[in-house]
Amino acid sequence: MSELSPDALLSEMVEYVSSGEGIHKEAYSTARLCTLDALGCALAALSFPACVKILGPVVDGMAMRNGARVPGTTYELDPVTAAFDLGAMIRWLDFNDTWLALEWAHPSDNLGAILSVADYLARNPQLGIPTPTMRDVFLAMIQTYEIQGGLGMSNSLNRMGYDHVAFVRIASSLVATRMMGGSQEQILNALSNAWMDGAALRAYRHAPNTGSRKSWAAGDAASRAVWFAFLAMRGEMGYPNVLTTPRWGVADVLFKEQPVTLAQPLGSYVMENILFKVTFPAEFHAQTAVEAAILLHPQVKIRISDIERVEITTQESAMRIIDKTGPLHNPADRDHCIQYMTAIGLLNGALTANDYEDESAADPRIDALRSKMICVEDQDYSKDYLDPHKRSIANAVQVFFRDGTSTEKVAVEYPLGHRRRRAEAIPLLQAKFAQNAQAVLSAERIQQILRLLAAPDELDSMPVDQFVTLFLSGK
Repeated sequence: MSELSPDALLSEMVEYVSSGEGIHKEAYSTARLCTLDALGCALAALSFPACVKILGPVVDGMAMRNGARVPGTTYELDPVTAAFDLGAMIRWLDFNDTWLALEWAHPSDNLGAILSVADYLARNPQLGIPTPTMRDVFLAMIQTYEIQGGLGMSNSLNRMGYDHVAFVRIASSLVATRMMGGSQEQILNALSNAWMDGAALRAYRHAPNTGSRKSWAAGDAASRAVWFAFLAMRGEMGYPNVLTTPRWGVADVLFKEQPVTLAQPLGSYVMENILFKVTFPAEFHAQTAVEAAILLHPQVKIRISDIERVEITTQESAMRIIDKTGPLHNPADRDHCIQYMTAIGLLNGALTANDYEDESAADPRIDALRSKMICVEDQDYSKDYLDPHKRSIANAVQVFFRDGTSTEKVAVEYPLGHRRRRAEAIPLLQAKFAQNAQAVLSAERIQQILRLLAAPDELDSMPVDQFVTLFLSGK
């Protein structure tokens, strides 16, 4: 260990992942759902050529014996590359779970690192690590969610122009190193190197540069985290004062001379309050707007040409990141435009991943409707969005017609995937998984997986390599 005393925040994170304490039973139940949901999203992404083309070994033919398998494929890769692939697949359709705070995020992005490392360890007993079970994966999920989400509650990267995936790299580096049997010193070394990377720019999420990197950025962060874990296990040094070093440290450079903090002690709060995208793939700040639009669809579907304007009442975060006018150039642009998503809901009464593709976007009614939309911030919505006891993501939609009539103002405060609507969402999440997985897995395999979800003791005790085998390509 360096003679320097580590930054207090680094030590707190290392102690948290090392102890495994502070985890509530509810968190494990939710972690099982998160894992299933994320893998379903990953399988669904395999229907999109733009995702498939970036998967596989860096050099063709360079597979690895007893490597980490990539669900839905025949790839067997080193854990670093496998983490990239799975992380990109999970994130590709913007359909995986979400955390909203000062820094929003998608904590299931961490599963790319967690499952790849766990499968690799399970398939290589000569490494001397006890065979990981799915209970170990769920603990790792809870811990990465807590770290990523906890950082997001008190530190905003987006306001400085940086991307949230930096916190994926931070969280996964800790847990991946711990899973490999790393000591607290080795975990600290991996963590400090992850912080040393800084953060990517958000330019690829915003006009005029919105592009597909936003769909593989999480895979990049997950793979980087696994790489740092391997380096730490080989004895690579760390940087214990990377956060606080004057002038050159994270606080002064990345956070503009503001300290890096955690809003509350680490436990399992984030996992227990995670948000699921249940029925449609939409950037989460727009989920309730789409839900409201779908509720209005029966009233407006035969009066589309009579619409004078559409008012969307929303929160400040949505105004800042997904309020878009003008041309939208690709699916990555469209799935981060609240007007586009609301228009699809009003027109179709549904929203699917295919609605973002060029063929669907060519419908002239969409842009005609977008041009009639106005976004307005409701300060109460913005306040309740940050309230830790509410964590609402409210939107309201109202349609006005040329003859002076209008629909009611339909407001949805809590989306279907919110903790307050968890019981309502569970059967729909299971149906979502079945729908997402059907292009890759047989109906029998899908039912086998869903039966496991209903038998938590059996699922928890299952070796990870056996679990991953259920998700491999082939009906």
